[in-house]
Amino acid sequence: MKRFFTILICKCLRLVGKIFGKGSSFPGQAALKMCPDILSRMKLPPYIIAVTGSNGKTSTVEMIAHILTQNGKKVAWNREGSNQIEGVTTLVLSNATLGGRVKSDILLIESDERFARYTFRYITPTHYVITNLYRDQLTRNGHPEWVYDALSDSISDKMQLILNADDPLVSHFGYGRDDVIWFGADVLSTDTSENNSVYDDGVYCPHCKKTMTYTTHHYNHIGHYQCPHCGYHRHDTDYTITSVDLERGEMVIGGKDHITLALKSLYNIYNILAAYTVGSIVGIDGASIAKNMSDYVMKNGRVVSFTIGSREGTLLVSKHENSISYDQSIRVASADQRGCDVMFIVDAISRKYSTGDVSWLWDIDFEMLKNDNVHEIILAGNYCDDLMQRFSYTDIPEKRIKSFRSIEDAYRYLDSDRKEYIYTITCFSDKGKFLSLLRG
Repeated sequence: MKRFFTILICKCLRLVGKIFGKGSSFPGQAALKMCPDILSRMKLPPYIIAVTGSNGKTSTVEMIAHILTQNGKKVAWNREGSNQIEGVTTLVLSNATLGGRVKSDILLIESDERFARYTFRYITPTHYVITNLYRDQLTRNGHPEWVYDALSDSISDKMQLILNADDPLVSHFGYGRDDVIWFGADVLSTDTSENNSVYDDGVYCPHCKKTMTYTTHHYNHIGHYQCPHCGYHRHDTDYTITSVDLERGEMVIGGKDHITLALKSLYNIYNILAAYTVGSIVGIDGASIAKNMSDYVMKNGRVVSFTIGSREGTLLVSKHENSISYDQSIRVASADQRGCDVMFIVDAISRKYSTGDVSWLWDIDFEMLKNDNVHEIILAGNYCDDLMQRFSYTDIPEKRIKSFRSIEDAYRYLDSDRKEYIYTITCFSDKGKFLSLLRG
């Protein structure tokens, strides 16, 4: 009876929350107070697929759900991205009968990397996808190796790990394990022999802590690595990006499955590959997955097309306090051969906790904007002076940079007779402030 009433209360609170536009955490929070071990009392489907990592969780989960549903699978997943134990509890109970059986073929869970150890104390995923571990919200998360230790506590021998072989820290979760599925990329035309980013978190071996070497870098510390001291190295991959052409917007998986890209980003191709891997594991043909993913436009609002006056543009929502997320957005803009203006909005640092730390701005590779494709750079928001200070250490001419403390003033500046395409790069916290000007 306790399980019955806990599920009933959660369903009712979820319904009320939807009516009033509230989040998906509170119903689960209430359920956990009523029955702390409610998740262990549920009857779960045969496939329980979890996705975690520093970047790309929400996008990867959406892609997996799209592939699975397009191929006739019934999937329970959280479209709102609430990824701590409270949100996961809401997801499970909202998709269950009052008798406690989840009504789906597959339970698909996005999990916060720091708090996965709490969620998976009660639920054991059958398949556990780990996308990457980057510098991310240092005030909250510290160094990636600290997050690695926290995430390690969520892993058990009963799970099959699905790991990004090109990330040396993620790959270490599979060290000494036989039951691992590996995904990654072959040498690509966009690779570099050296890490050209502002910093290098892949310089030391995650196993013996001595200096590693790379034969190729896809971006930042993601690439093909080996440790000459202990022998730790990139694992051969089961699912592989064999080629990519970002200018044409095409990637090829396994030498045969061609996918056209709605977002021409190296970062995006890893999310697609992770989703492709999961789809293949549950028995979907690669050609069908490629068809499902070709020109797929994300529904989670991370990429939004817009118009300002007669000018077209794209909003790229990046993750604040995460330099690699910003780097990948900058790569998209700087590679646009049509010519473009780029606006950065930093008006608030975090939605969830109070901090004024802007040290992460110095890890972003703004130097990529120094090319002929990028014409003007517009800085906007309360932290425009911090951005301007960061840009003063690049070789980008100051006359190409405009600064506005008011986002509205920056918007009015963009609403001109110029013809250049616009890229607006900002975070979840500030996204709505820009979109409200478009609607106004």
